[in-house]
Amino acid sequence: MTTIEGNLQGLRERIARACAQAGRDASEVSLLAVSKTFGPDAVRQAQAAGQRAFGENYVQEGVEKILALRESSPPSGPIEWHCIGPLQSNKTRLVAAHFDWVQSVDRLKIAERLSEQRPEGLPPLQVCLQVNVDGGLTKSGVAPGALPALAMAVSRLPNLRLRGLMCVPEPADGFEAQRALFLQARALFNQLNDAGFALDTLSLGMSDDLEAAVAAGSTMVRVGRAVFGSRPAKVTSAA
Repeated sequence: MTTIEGNLQGLRERIARACAQAGRDASEVSLLAVSKTFGPDAVRQAQAAGQRAFGENYVQEGVEKILALRESSPPSGPIEWHCIGPLQSNKTRLVAAHFDWVQSVDRLKIAERLSEQRPEGLPPLQVCLQVNVDGGLTKSGVAPGALPALAMAVSRLPNLRLRGLMCVPEPADGFEAQRALFLQARALFNQLNDAGFALDTLSLGMSDDLEAAVAAGSTMVRVGRAVFGSRPAKVTSAA
């Protein structure tokens, strides 16, 4: 068993325990393996262990990896690529052409460009809106008060499918403090669904706080270090 395979097995068990403690079925929470700064070989090892969805923060690095692995199709199926980093206007064309999901949409201009630049013949780009639940100055995301209007505008774009919300709150000490932040995102998610949006994805939680995220209702946890280990130094300047 490779280190990555063992890490994935342990992580799936950890998610299952968190679900059991929250009274949820483990099938309700999917794992997004965050592969930023790790090369194609690491992704292949995770693929071989049954992992299908991968997240990339840096667009150029992600596209290079996507192209390198394009012909790889393990028994678990083709890779599903998620862009999860802050997205600049000059990178939207690459993302629209190569990624399956974008979880970091926080303004209409970016969504419009993604919709306009999605190539014909590809399915709609799956989109989450990133919301800044705690007003963290170093975090991207739409303010909660502006979220309903952005959700309405994005839902009307032709080549996107609005799937849910993502957030990266400031670090909090302890399970209850972490859960309280995630519950703010869950409340916004519920409000949008009550308004008729039919969202199904709540992307919350990473290596250090996934238990609190699962307890708050996360349907997708984004984990890098617990899968791949400590990150190597970033060698690309791509954003």
